[in-house]
Amino acid sequence: MQRLAGRHVVVGVSGSIAAYRACDVVRELRAQGASVRVAPTKGAQAFVTPLTFEALSGQPCLTTSLDLDDGRIPHVEEAYRAAVVVVAPASADVLAKMAAGFADEAILSLLLSFAGPVVVAPAMETHMWGHPATQANIATLKARGVTVVEPDEGPLASGRVGRGRLAAVGRIVETALQAATAPTLRGRRIVVSAGPTVEDIDPARTITNRSSGKMGLQVARALALRGATVELVRGPVTVAVPDTPGIVHHPVRTAAQMAERVFALTDAGVDAVVMAAAVADFTPTNKAGQKLKKQDGPPTITLSPTTDILATLGARSDRPFALIGFAAETQHVEAAAAEKRARKACDVVVGNDVGAGNTGFDVDTNRLYFARREAAASAWTPLLSKEACAEAVADEVESLLRR
Repeated sequence: MQRLAGRHVVVGVSGSIAAYRACDVVRELRAQGASVRVAPTKGAQAFVTPLTFEALSGQPCLTTSLDLDDGRIPHVEEAYRAAVVVVAPASADVLAKMAAGFADEAILSLLLSFAGPVVVAPAMETHMWGHPATQANIATLKARGVTVVEPDEGPLASGRVGRGRLAAVGRIVETALQAATAPTLRGRRIVVSAGPTVEDIDPARTITNRSSGKMGLQVARALALRGATVELVRGPVTVAVPDTPGIVHHPVRTAAQMAERVFALTDAGVDAVVMAAAVADFTPTNKAGQKLKKQDGPPTITLSPTTDILATLGARSDRPFALIGFAAETQHVEAAAAEKRARKACDVVVGNDVGAGNTGFDVDTNRLYFARREAAASAWTPLLSKEACAEAVADEVESLLRR
């Protein structure tokens, strides 16, 4: 799924040793479907040539505010064309000039002409970052609505260690995607559970399931990109966790830990809960303190039911939030999802066939059945990427909240 398909992005690059990492920012934005034009400052061109950026972007660079293109002023035209402007890396010099309204570089002239979302990712030596002048400039830019991707802490070009490293490329791109997405869920707080839980038999063995967490993580990302604050309660997932602004991470391991965290978050007040995790139904009653030995023969394992998180939430008579559950099934998906929705008093249960080869566990695609309160409104999605399926779940959340 290309979230920036048909959209245009301008990437400003300032004079910093981190300028080479702007190449990856350009590449990732293009992978999201965007057309990209790079505006390197004079300092940036000393680190990375315009030819490099032009090869990666497929478009000529904006290198000076004095450029003309068939009688048009490129930095003005780009300002009207762009969906978002990203400045990465942003040096202390460029931050100061942005705050003061300077226009002596193409990117600075463009920013003065641009009325849309701006994302800056600073990179500099740690004392430069912490200097009161730089922090005052950052505060000025934030007050104007500029989104700042805070620098990381780590080894710097000077050989020292401190805060000032350019943020991870993934975080910069995710922030740009969020800035270019309509904030339809801004101000909403949503709990999402994801991944498996793990129940101990002994210190070496566990009971778990095949859930990787892909579906739940993509749901959390889709909601965060729309502006929601997402409380992500995740078991030990086996895939990369999204670095999307707005996601608050709550790693847990067992069903009991997941229940405790979800209930604490909902008690504090949320707008919606999406239970996409594959929570264990049972846990060993008596966990062995030492590893069970093979020579002692097959152990007898007594199981006790875990807390049914979804049913407990659905049973709240004063429930102030929308509630969406998931049902992983291997047969009769429609009937099972509808029955689960009624039995657990959910607004919607999302069913998926985990027995098919191209849906469910361990694959990147899925086909979802939305079992709604109005049976006639229940429907399947086509086979989609899990990212696109997550968008369908996010649409469902928005629909419920509008009611």
